[in-house]
Amino acid sequence: MRSLRDARLLIGLALIAIVVAAGLGAGLLTDYDPLEQIADANLLGPGRAHWLGTDHLNRDVASRVLHGIRVDLLIVFTAVPLGALIGALIGLAASVNVAADVLAQRVFDLILAFPALIFAIALTAITGPGAHAVFLVIVAAEIPIFGRQIRTAILRIREQSYVEAAEVIGAGTWWTLRKHILPNAVEPLAVQLSLSLSVAVFIDSAMSFIGIGIRPPQPSLGSIIAESISNMDANPAFAIGPLVVVAGLTLGFLLIAQALGRAGRIE
Repeated sequence: MRSLRDARLLIGLALIAIVVAAGLGAGLLTDYDPLEQIADANLLGPGRAHWLGTDHLNRDVASRVLHGIRVDLLIVFTAVPLGALIGALIGLAASVNVAADVLAQRVFDLILAFPALIFAIALTAITGPGAHAVFLVIVAAEIPIFGRQIRTAILRIREQSYVEAAEVIGAGTWWTLRKHILPNAVEPLAVQLSLSLSVAVFIDSAMSFIGIGIRPPQPSLGSIIAESISNMDANPAFAIGPLVVVAGLTLGFLLIAQALGRAGRIE
C-alpha cells in the first residue's frame, strides 16, 4: 500500500513538473511567437518545424499551447491559494462566534447552490469575459469549500481530550486554535488544495472553451481546444496537444490528492 501511495505521488508530481517546466520554457522550446502568422502554413500537420502543426490562422499550435500553459497555471496557482486562504480565515472566525457561523454557512450555501459554470456565466455577464473573470470564479468557488473544510476539522478536533484539557487549565480560544487545532487541520486542507487545483484547471479550460474566459488571440488551453473543433479533420494534433496537457494537469493533481489522503488514513 505504501509503495502504491508513493508511486501515485511521484507520478502526480512528475506530471505537474513536466507541464510547469514546459510552460516556463516556452520561449526556449519553440522558435515561434504564439501570435505570429506564418506564411504558407495553414493547418499543417505535425512535423519537425511544427510539433503540433499549425492552426487555421497559420499560427504554430505548439507555441500557443506552451504559452497557454503559462497563462492558465498563473491563474490556477494564484486563485486557488487565495480562495483557500479567504475561506480558511472565514471558517476560523465563524468557529468562535455562533452568529458569524450561521451567516457564513448561509453565504456558503448560496455560492454552492450554483454549479461553477453557471456562476461563471452570471459573473461574466457583470464583469465581462477575460482572465479576471476566471480568477474571480475560481476564488469564489474555493471560499465555501475551504471555509467548511476547516470548520469541520475544528469541530472534530475540538472534541479531543487534549483540547478539552487545555481549555480546562485556562487556555484561551485563539491559543487553542493556534497550538492544537490548526496543526491537526493542515493535512485535510492539503488534500483539498490538490483536489481544488484539479477542479480549477477544469473551470479555467471550460470557461475559455465556451468563450467567457481568456479570449483569443491570447492563448489558453480551453480556447485552443475550442478553435480546433472545426479543424480536426485537417490537423487532429490541433486538439490533441492541449487536451493532453489538460488531462495531464488534472490527473497529476488528483494523484497527489489521492496519495496525500491515503497517507493520512494509513497514519
